[in-house]
Amino acid sequence: MGSTSNSYNEAVDRLNKLLSTQSPNLYSVAAKKIQEITDELQQQVAVEDVTQKLDEVVVDPVVQKLKNGFCHFKKEVYLKDTDLFSKLSKGQSPKFMVFACSDSRVCPSHVLKFNLGEAFVVRNIANMVAPYEKNEYPGTSAAVEYAVLHLKVGGAYNCDGPQLLRRNQGAHVNAR
Repeated sequence: MGSTSNSYNEAVDRLNKLLSTQSPNLYSVAAKKIQEITDELQQQVAVEDVTQKLDEVVVDPVVQKLKNGFCHFKKEVYLKDTDLFSKLSKGQSPKFMVFACSDSRVCPSHVLKFNLGEAFVVRNIANMVAPYEKNEYPGTSAAVEYAVLHLKVGGAYNCDGPQLLRRNQGAHVNAR
């Protein structure tokens, strides 16, 4: 990768010299474009490095399935929609919060056809949402509080629980 890096640096240096002497007005436009291309190449190299490291590892069939799944996702999903992943890397703003069972036979994203970033999913045994208790059931309570207060996920149809939680900013809300 060293010679590729040197060639890249030489090309950038020559382009900078050309732009600064030939057309100073284009320099800032070109500098911005160079930075965009550099950022994109660095992301691509990082993804390729992970894939190459995975390719070098000899694994059993179970781990190989995970590796193949990751490589398929990278090739068929990630690399085909880098704009989406760039947007998702800056934060999340899901429209839905879904409680689902941890049962491996049912995946809410598949069943409900959610796209990446559309749903904040909490999975646990029997998709339980226990009554709010400050010191008990912290996983589900923390997920609800985070989704409502920080992600601003809306409430269910005819349900004023999320609005009450927002109004009380996490204070105990009595069940009706």
